[in-house]
Order: sequence, then structure tokens, then C-alpha cells
Amino acid sequence: MGNIVAIVGRPNVGKSTFFNRMIQKREAIVDAVSGVTRDRHYGKCEWNGREFSLIDTGGYVVGSDDIFEAEIDKQVELAIDEADAIIFMVDVEDGVTGMDEDVAGLLRKVKKPVFLVVNKVDNGKRAEDAVEFYALGLGDYYTVASINGSGTGELLDALVKALPEKEETVEEELPRFAVVGRPNAGKSSFINALIGEDRYIVTDIAGTTRDSIDTKYNRFGFEFNLVDTAGIRKKSKVKEDLEFYSVMRSVRAIEHADVCLLVLDANRGFDGQVQNIFWLAERNRKGIVVLVNKWDLVEKDHKSVKEYEKAIRKQMEPFTDVPIVFISALTKQRIYKAIETAVEVYKNRSKKIKTSELNEVLQPIIEHYPPPAYKGKFVKIKYIMQLPTPQPQFAFFCNLPQYVKDPYKRFLENKLRENFGFNGVPISVYMRKK
Repeated sequence: MGNIVAIVGRPNVGKSTFFNRMIQKREAIVDAVSGVTRDRHYGKCEWNGREFSLIDTGGYVVGSDDIFEAEIDKQVELAIDEADAIIFMVDVEDGVTGMDEDVAGLLRKVKKPVFLVVNKVDNGKRAEDAVEFYALGLGDYYTVASINGSGTGELLDALVKALPEKEETVEEELPRFAVVGRPNAGKSSFINALIGEDRYIVTDIAGTTRDSIDTKYNRFGFEFNLVDTAGIRKKSKVKEDLEFYSVMRSVRAIEHADVCLLVLDANRGFDGQVQNIFWLAERNRKGIVVLVNKWDLVEKDHKSVKEYEKAIRKQMEPFTDVPIVFISALTKQRIYKAIETAVEVYKNRSKKIKTSELNEVLQPIIEHYPPPAYKGKFVKIKYIMQLPTPQPQFAFFCNLPQYVKDPYKRFLENKLRENFGFNGVPISVYMRKK
């Protein structure tokens, strides 16, 4: 199980800049206006061989500062519930503020490792100013400058030391199918319909399922674990920041699963949060099946399935080779089709293709459509093999790997899909020097 580290703190202390620095991608939109972080704030980090997921809670609140006052406490509580370690970021320019004191008050009670990080410390004078943060009662602090990354090394050393070691589970390795989606899309009803007993009490309030629950399931001679991620534990939290919570929950479930069954409400469509969960699964290289639920409630004419499907695929680009099944958990329409499809995707994900076959099929295609010449140089692909990884990854050995650009890699990926059938599975294509 991957560890989760949450970054908390008031707006504008530099959480997003720090987050981007850690995951080395410019993923968030960072701007000096409070509350402009609109992006998914989730990324993978690795330090000293330990991998963990980093979540920037700030990205989940859009609104004015006064709304923020109330929100930040909720976020800190969510982080305390869900994360394995917490980075509490403050800003040396502002000194200790009332809001910082509130957050510190919540964090002092926590049994988990908390790292107080003073940001924007880029000279000696500011390092002296940082001393006042001892007043927060959280003990020692780390000083960093997110903009250029100074100080982050010591923080990360201490952080990975403090993360709980993952216990190696020796249970039998059954395939794991995680049921994910936004609150109230019908995840629990889908599982109830499958299992045929109401082992989750489902009501119409978003977020009434207690926790992520595993169910062993055997059908069609196929055994697997079904993971339900509906995921709200405390009733008091139901009204609160569900978005952040369900993303946190999905992160855990997705990282753990082989195939994600992404349930969406047909009336709401493939909206922002569903897309985030989709890309989360894709970025983690998991198998994906999209289940359009509550299809029985949609006004339709003869072409609506096709139209609807086309609209979803448009939003998935460039990864459109994903099965979409229209279901109704209520009337049990096509719910077994959903599972059969997940089983197929699982098989696709663990498919291994012989090197001889890869070369036989793809070399003629490559000869016919070679990579475009770059600065007058011609790229020759000599040899292709599948790498021995849990999910499909292919190495194309060639003379000038640096000249093969993304569009051509996508072309190769599409040819792999057409010829070998990787429906529902993200593929990685690497160019390697022969």
C-alpha cells in the first residue's frame, strides 16, 4: 500500500509550488491570487527508493479567504484521518498568523508524524525570522524555499524515515477490482446488485458508505476481490468537502487495484471529478472499465448510446481504447457484462507477447510508416520487445531514440492496440538506444 502524505496550510504559503517541485511536473496552475489552484493535487514522489503519494489539500478549495477559514479546519481533519504523514506549511514573510495557530492546535493532538515547514526562507535574515514558529508548539521545523528547492532534501530524508513501512501481505494474490467514482454515482448499489445481498446500507445521501470494503467474489469461474471505495467514515463529514475526501479514498483504492471500474451517473456525465479519477487510474497504469450507471433513467432515442459514448471518448483523449458499459444497478441491467469486461481487461493487462511475434507484426508497419526524419536524420527501429513489468510496457530499440516524438509513439501504441488487443489498459512505449 502506498503511503499518503498530505500538505496542509493556509492559502498562498506556497503549497502548490512546493508540490510541483516535489513531483517535478508543472501540474498546478500557480498564481498569486488566493485560491487559484484549480488542479488535481495528487502526484507520486520518490525519495531514497521510497515511493509515496503527495496530496496538496489546498487544491480542493476555491473561494474567498473567509470561506477558507472554515474549510481549512475540515481539510486538516481530513488529512489527519487519511494521510500517513502531514506537512504543515507556513510562510516566513507573514510570520505566525491566527489561522496557523488554529491548524497547529489541531495537529498537536495527532499521533502521526507532522512536519512543520517554513517556506520562502532564501537568506540568512529569513532563517533567523523563522525562529518564531517554535511558538506553534510543534517542535522543530524545516526551512525551505519552494521556488528553488533549497532545504527540501533534509525534509524528505526525515519524511521517508517517518513513513510507516509497508507490511508485505502474503495473502493469495487475487486480482483486485476497485469500484471508484464520485459520491452518489451508484457504486454501492452496483456492488449490492452483484453480490445479491445488501451488505452496504445504501441511501440517497452522498457519502453514506462507511469505508473501503473488500469482498471476495466468485462468478463465471473467476475469483477476484471487489474493493468498494465509497468511503466516508464519520457521519458528521457527509456534508463536508466530499470532493477532497473521495479523491483521497480513490487514490488509495486505485493504487492497490488491478482494474478500476469507474462508475458514473448517466445524468451527470463524464464531468470534472470523474475525469480526475479516470486520469488518476491512467497515470497509475491500471486497467479501466467505464460503467455508465442509471442508464434506465435517461431519456433516450435510437442513437443515444452511440452519441453518449462518443462524447465520453472525446473527453478521454488520447486514451480512448477503454470499454464503456451502460448499466443499471437498480434493474441489474448488464451488471454481469460489466464484470466480464473487467475480467477481459485484467487479462489484457497481464498479457505477454512473444518478441518474435511483436517484430513480425510491427516491423512491416514501421517500414511502411517510419518515424519522421528529424533535422535530416533518419530513425531506424531495429527491434521491439515487451518489458517484464506487471503492466504492458514496450521497448523499441533504435539508433536515435531522442528524435522519436510523442505523435509517433502514439502511432506505435495504436498499432500495438490494433494488433494485440489491449482494450482498457494503458500502455507505455519507450524508445531505447540499441
